[in-house]
Amino acid sequence: MNGFGAGFDGMRWLNEPPAWSVESGLLTATTGERTDFWRETFYGFVRDDGHFHHREVTGDFTARVTLSGDYATLYDQGGLMVRADERTWLKAGVEYTDGVPHVSAVLTRGHSDWSVLPAPDAADRVELRVTRHGDALRVQYRRADGGWQLLRLGYLPLPETCLVGVMCCSPERAGFTARFTDFAVTAPIPRDLHD
Repeated sequence: MNGFGAGFDGMRWLNEPPAWSVESGLLTATTGERTDFWRETFYGFVRDDGHFHHREVTGDFTARVTLSGDYATLYDQGGLMVRADERTWLKAGVEYTDGVPHVSAVLTRGHSDWSVLPAPDAADRVELRVTRHGDALRVQYRRADGGWQLLRLGYLPLPETCLVGVMCCSPERAGFTARFTDFAVTAPIPRDLHD
């Protein structure tokens, strides 16, 4: 079984949040105190206590989700995650920094990196997708004109079966609420970077 499918049925939590629910295809999760996924770079700490709702997926895939959140405090974040273990993962979504939501991606191979792009409207609603092509992960978000914009193309050596799902964190507080709909994992979309 490849793990393809839609919705949140059969998924499990890594670091279950203190409050969450699934109703009519909407997952709502409220974060615990000072949660995050990060390793070493710049800040010098390792955090692996963010909330990750996931399933196992084998082979190449495209994961999609629509998300929104009550972004208010530095580093409030929600999005998609692809994970092999605590040292090898990608998270991509919306993160609050410099007083405005940004689309962001963090790729971790022992050490984390971080890229951001201001997106003031992203708090209300943003569609994301991550596609695995072997050892490459392609992160895209939907622009206001309906097209998909490439945010990141990165190298991440993953085992054949990895964990795929949605994540949320609030490194500076507790009580950030993230909302996820339209989650699906399907066969990978074509290898066109500019669709």
